[in-house]
Amino acid sequence: MFEKSTWIRLPRNVVVGHGVIDRVVDVVDDLHLQGRPLFVTSPTPKDVAADPIAADFEAAGIDPAVVTVETASFEAVENVIETAEAAEASYLIGIGGGKAIDIAKMASHHLEMGFLSVPTAASHDGVISNRGSVPDGNTRHSVAAKPPLAVVADTEVLSQAPWELTTAGCADIISNYTAVMDWRLAKRLKDVEYSEYAAALSEMTAEILVDNADLIRPGLEESAWVVSKALMSSGVAMSIADSSRPASGAEHLFSHQLDRLAPDAALHGHQVGVGSIMTAYLHGGEDGIWRDIRDALSSIDAPTTAAELGINDETVLEALTTCHEIRDRYTILGDGMNERAAIEVATKTGVID
Repeated sequence: MFEKSTWIRLPRNVVVGHGVIDRVVDVVDDLHLQGRPLFVTSPTPKDVAADPIAADFEAAGIDPAVVTVETASFEAVENVIETAEAAEASYLIGIGGGKAIDIAKMASHHLEMGFLSVPTAASHDGVISNRGSVPDGNTRHSVAAKPPLAVVADTEVLSQAPWELTTAGCADIISNYTAVMDWRLAKRLKDVEYSEYAAALSEMTAEILVDNADLIRPGLEESAWVVSKALMSSGVAMSIADSSRPASGAEHLFSHQLDRLAPDAALHGHQVGVGSIMTAYLHGGEDGIWRDIRDALSSIDAPTTAAELGINDETVLEALTTCHEIRDRYTILGDGMNERAAIEVATKTGVID
């Protein structure tokens, strides 16, 4: 007897393109949201996007509350929750990069109210996903939440974000290749829950960026368009799977371990990109797709070596040999690599000298 069922939560509206930041009020109206919004933002996005959006709300007769977060932390999430309750907010709008949006996402989940995502940088697929990520000491926690009710991604704003944030977002998406490889391996060896649809969608987003890497250039709004669509697709894949599996495998374990060993040394997307080069090699050997991944990362000015990450070779090797311990998720790393094997993969892929 077939008894399988699923509940997929996806954004109702995704608005992407030039000048769409002016349509946030229209999106709220279309969602039939009532009451006072709380804007969750950070210093630079406040000037670039939150203040102009606030002016649009005020012109419509709505007085939004605003909270500006300096750092991503569970304390910041608690502060947003308290501010929302004190302001009697009815819904949240995260305006900024990953920090503001993840905090808004986690706070709205706790408050059991909806939130909108308005990214100002295409730095990772968290702008639309059903998971939030917050640092805690020398580690990082990925927490289940609900995806946004809507996403408004203005490509003009995104194209003006620091270039390294865009390249980090690209690298995060390209790493979907190895995340899906790990997911399929875990399905074959451990019979983990697997979604062909989510895996195919996630893989497609990586292919979009690898195939169009030569179009991703600083200051080009068309580049922001390509990257934004890929980020949206990746986030949707995670919502379909109700898991981070479509976009998080051994390369993310590697990055999380780097966060512990060398905090703040490099951006998350850049770390997973380098991790993806090595884990792709483990999956396919000399003739695998790792060279395509490396070449695509290099084409968009994303790091491909430990030196470009600003991390020494010893730290990379320690991360490779210990990151399998971070969480109970089966990947190509299995029960771990020994140092000799780590040196071989890191050297052959050019990650270390």
